[in-house]
Amino acid sequence: MKKFAYLFILIALVGAACKSKTGGRRLWNRASQEAGPLPRDYSVTKENAYNDLFLDSSAFEKFIAGAAPGDSIVENLRDFYNIRNFEFAWFDSKGLTEQALGFRSLYKYSTDSSDKKIDRQMDDLLLHEKTIEATDPTIVKIELELSKRFMRYILESFKETDVNDRAFETFVPIKKVSALALADSVLSKKNKENDNYASSNPSYNNLKAQLAKFVDIQKKGGWDTVSFSSKTKYQVGKAFPEMLSFKKRLGATGQLATADTTAVFTPELEAAIKAYQASVGITPDGKITAPLVKSLNVPAMQRVEQLLVNMERMRWLPVKKEGKLIMVNIPEFTLHVTEGDNHVIHMPVVVGKEGHTTTMFSDDLELVVFSPYWNIPSSIVKNEILPAISRNKNYLSQNNMEIVSGGDVPEIRQLPGPKNSLGLVKFLFPNSFNIYFHDTPAKSLFEKDNRAASHGCIRLADPVKMANYLLQDSPEWTPEKIDAAMHAGVEKTVKLKQPVPVIITYYTAWVDENKALNFREDIYGNDENIASKMFTRN
Repeated sequence: MKKFAYLFILIALVGAACKSKTGGRRLWNRASQEAGPLPRDYSVTKENAYNDLFLDSSAFEKFIAGAAPGDSIVENLRDFYNIRNFEFAWFDSKGLTEQALGFRSLYKYSTDSSDKKIDRQMDDLLLHEKTIEATDPTIVKIELELSKRFMRYILESFKETDVNDRAFETFVPIKKVSALALADSVLSKKNKENDNYASSNPSYNNLKAQLAKFVDIQKKGGWDTVSFSSKTKYQVGKAFPEMLSFKKRLGATGQLATADTTAVFTPELEAAIKAYQASVGITPDGKITAPLVKSLNVPAMQRVEQLLVNMERMRWLPVKKEGKLIMVNIPEFTLHVTEGDNHVIHMPVVVGKEGHTTTMFSDDLELVVFSPYWNIPSSIVKNEILPAISRNKNYLSQNNMEIVSGGDVPEIRQLPGPKNSLGLVKFLFPNSFNIYFHDTPAKSLFEKDNRAASHGCIRLADPVKMANYLLQDSPEWTPEKIDAAMHAGVEKTVKLKQPVPVIITYYTAWVDENKALNFREDIYGNDENIASKMFTRN
């Protein structure tokens, strides 16, 4: 078991389970310990299911054939799929679901698994996207092995828990529901299971409190559209008809506390605009711009959905952090370093652009590489470097690059130095996606609000600060020595004494350590994908 102990939502969802005939536990506690499997829920259909694939029950029976009678894993698997009417839990027709990736991180950080085959297969599916067929035997096996791993994880990791388990039935969503109906259920005082869970997960609980406010706004009709003129120069102290709608809108969500009904652009309104800008990732300069107005005009109903989608994501992340943890929130374009409950570093980052999106996953940061070579990915060589060479025969020498080996797509690398695209240092957490942290000579990108501009790796605004932080327990690596290694022009790799866990996430709504609600744009379309699966819409 790794030293990092995480309290996930499962603590709240895995309840006092019945014992099976072999001494295992039944996760779905019912009236009798000797009760048979739960009945199959035929109300789950292709029309209302969260995922659009259904498992052939005969394939399930084939998978569990030969298991010992009363095997707790088999009993729980059967219950798990019966309440889903054999709807897939970890796949839809587009590939692995967010739940699959969430559980992957949970399992990786909580156990020392010797079976890496499933992880390699999942990596391959993420690297080579394809349409998923419910009858594909490889997909069926991965689906059932993941569910089996899920059951074993629960049974082995939460033996002593005594928390009501009813919410566990929908830990992996089953049906589409109305967003407002789901919100009402989450907020209901009768929903003790959710209350128990929320009390154990501050991040979830903070969003739950915000959800109540936005549901109330939506039920009262939402908010009016804010308008502005791009040709008008709005100045504090002057009157503009549009200011009335700005004041009403910012009053609705709490940025403007005063009940001001004048058309004057007041200092209080300017301060409210700055607060709102900061909460949505816009430079807080108080200026009225198209991006500001676009954000203000996101409908209240869409914000309700956004809160619910992100509350679901929070179920799969640690609610208690112990030791060092590096977390990158892709839509926020920010890296956070925490030590337990203490926030140590907040750093702007550049993430993958459209077509080169940064993958959500977790791993351990192990290596710091000073004055690195850039071993250019073959896709970049093929699509960018070779066309550049055809236009300019001196391209390689001008960019400090060299050919390592030939072929139709040659292996090319960029030498250490000021022109190197990785800058002066990179930080490695080995993974199949070839994603890592690194410096960059393109510093101007950090001045932008939208920082989705890389080929998938994550560029750091202050790599020197990161290097000093990671090597602070190695006295020989003084700031002066780190600076010298970064500028040496000779690649040098340093292994950390203790790897630091890295989690790459995708939050578009959260409450920060200052208790401020934040929203960000859904830059990869992940929110909309989840919302279209979660909610019925008229």
